[in-house]
Amino acid sequence: MKILQLCKKFPYPLKDGESIAVTTLSQALHGLGCDVSLLAMNTHKHFFSEEDNPEALSYYQNVVKVPVDNRVKPAAAFLNLFSRESYHITRFISPAFRRQLIEVLKNNTFDLIQLETLYLAPYIPTIRQYSDAIIAMRAHNVEYEIWQRITENTTVFPKRWYLKHLTRKLHRYEAERLKQYDILVAITQRDLDHFRKLGYSKAATVAPIGISSQSYTPDYRSYRKPLTLSFIGSLDWMPNQEGLNWFMSQVWEPLRKKYPGLEFHIAGRNTPGSWVHKLAGKNVVVHGEVPDAAEFINGHSLMVVPLLSGGGMRAKILEGMALGRVVLTTSIGLEGIAARPGKEVLTADSADQFLAQIELCLEQGSQMETIGRCAREFVVERYDSLAIARRLLDSYLTLTAEVA
Repeated sequence: MKILQLCKKFPYPLKDGESIAVTTLSQALHGLGCDVSLLAMNTHKHFFSEEDNPEALSYYQNVVKVPVDNRVKPAAAFLNLFSRESYHITRFISPAFRRQLIEVLKNNTFDLIQLETLYLAPYIPTIRQYSDAIIAMRAHNVEYEIWQRITENTTVFPKRWYLKHLTRKLHRYEAERLKQYDILVAITQRDLDHFRKLGYSKAATVAPIGISSQSYTPDYRSYRKPLTLSFIGSLDWMPNQEGLNWFMSQVWEPLRKKYPGLEFHIAGRNTPGSWVHKLAGKNVVVHGEVPDAAEFINGHSLMVVPLLSGGGMRAKILEGMALGRVVLTTSIGLEGIAARPGKEVLTADSADQFLAQIELCLEQGSQMETIGRCAREFVVERYDSLAIARRLLDSYLTLTAEVA
């Protein structure tokens, strides 16, 4: 099967969940005999400056990246208030990307074109005009739901009003686009059920984020050392910013007073210097972007993921579990991952619950390793990227047979 994958950012380096989700699936599809090509936006926020494509993406048949300036511009954001269009979406509409898409479609024949996230939906009319390929929307989450949750957690009235306005338009756009896909690929069953309620009625399947478990080598030695906490995630993503801010004020402050020797290590791509680095201080180490995420995660026995909003699945949680870490997250953070609280993962939804779970870990010490080993076993059995890709490819082949 010949597949063209469209992405709203270049999926390299593998420093964030979306890049991991894109890369692991396309690599697995290639392993199953598919010819996969990539057409990606090269945005200012995630710009890949090297001329040559990285060796890590050599399994792609072809790789094309198009510079796209999708930065938030105050004037455009203000004028959008008077438009029916979603500003979330219009930032990804690029004449240059459309021209490159037309060229790729004219020079190649594809069986299926996979759109990675809703932000590629504006290009569906162009695809229909220049290709007979099946269009698959791989929905990494319910996009408007993320912003709905962020809005609900926002207390400043002008900002809350503005976010509510943007979310309403994104909700409408997301629902209207459901009529245009040939097949919907949801990350979780919960998300698929949500899309069904929004009116989606055509072919669909669930394909969770997978990982190549053999690429992750756990280091259980950290469980023999004094407990340290870690946080890693893209710190230009609003749910991560929101969750970390909340954790620092509501959990870390009382925790450090009670346990003055406890350390908290923070790492992440695009660390905003204006506020994250200000968190550094006694026993709080801000690493910024680390060269080896696995090494960073392996160095700390407890990985905290305090998500208050967001959607879909968190690839970083799967990575932490694959590395045998004890992951402490919220119910929202655990969405889409069928791990059992207290068995393969720890959960908490309030400051008191976070404090209680961390104190329990401090008391258990090396006993935490049991949860870490169960976490590793769970991910290997349930979220292997090749098995997930095989089920997805079966759905694609069934659909192409029906169309033929």
